[in-house]
Amino acid sequence: MGMMQEFREFAVKGNVIDLAVGVIIGGAFGKIVDSVVADLIMPVVGLVFGKLDFSNLFIVLGNVPPGTGTTLDALKKAGVPVFAYGNFLTVAVNFVILAFIIFMMIKQINRLKREAPAAEPAAPVAPPEDIVLLREIRDSLKK
Repeated sequence: MGMMQEFREFAVKGNVIDLAVGVIIGGAFGKIVDSVVADLIMPVVGLVFGKLDFSNLFIVLGNVPPGTGTTLDALKKAGVPVFAYGNFLTVAVNFVILAFIIFMMIKQINRLKREAPAAEPAAPVAPPEDIVLLREIRDSLKK
């Protein structure tokens, strides 16, 4: 069997295709969560905590050259080492929200599975006619 044939069999297995679909959907879902965090949650958090913008929370770890701006982007462009904990907070909030959404989805799926009626057990299949005849012969011989 050639390598291309083996690769084709591997690539079209259900698990590989399911994984690819999951990665694509996950990427799109990640963008939705990023938007929810950046556009809906962070403005509310900023309002509650006095208009904090988490992405610009940082600590400068090196010397700032004269004339360099004090924003995170300006400091990074100037090559100044910064401890950008605001970006980490944003990513951590994204993760917590994503994990909570997935938890709620799994919880609902499990609830729906429990509510689905169990399939009725199938009626036992009647034995073939020759087996029935052999059993009758056996039973008549026992008498």
